[in-house]
Amino acid sequence: MRAVIPYKKENAKSRLSTIMTKEQRETFVEKMLLDVVATLKEGGIRNIDIITTDTCDVKREVKANIIEDDKDLNDCLNKYLSQKEEPILIIMADLPLVKFSHIKDIVASKEDVTIVPGKGGGTNILFIRKPENFRVKYYGSSFENHCIIAAQQKLSIRVYDSFLASTDIDEPQDITELLLHGEGIAKDYAEKRFGKKEGKGRVKISPFNEIPMS
Repeated sequence: MRAVIPYKKENAKSRLSTIMTKEQRETFVEKMLLDVVATLKEGGIRNIDIITTDTCDVKREVKANIIEDDKDLNDCLNKYLSQKEEPILIIMADLPLVKFSHIKDIVASKEDVTIVPGKGGGTNILFIRKPENFRVKYYGSSFENHCIIAAQQKLSIRVYDSFLASTDIDEPQDITELLLHGEGIAKDYAEKRFGKKEGKGRVKISPFNEIPMS
């Protein structure tokens, strides 16, 4: 069994640009990646590949196999899957709330394909028991895409329902969930910049503008 993490650092997370500089966002995504790698290892997965457009974007402290590929996300992942004969777990790099218990539960699934939906119809995690004949289709409503692809191949599907595993960090309001529910170094980094502001509605983040971030 292997896990693969698509990863982009350069000018990452543009939707967080209203609350973080480019350099801060790049540091933040790297810390989220480190959290995901640590969670995979804690969940029992030791064979981890990171697909990135530039190997220089990945620090040496990320103890995983680095694959440099400048193709489109779907193209590089489908090429990767076509070369594998063992079960593959595809997990996005912006999931610092995922726990090792989620990973263990997902890879223990008996179904051919297990899908963890993300916000807005995305796919956060995809576990494929026989990857050589499966093709991914991210962007748009990728959750529906992957359900259709699995059904067309007559593969059994499990939809994994988890708030934490379905919460990817894309928007400023997602930082609130990280502060409330996170445990790793991405949360530590966010805590240096943001506090929680409570009101009559939902909890929101409040920037600590006076605190510089490296």
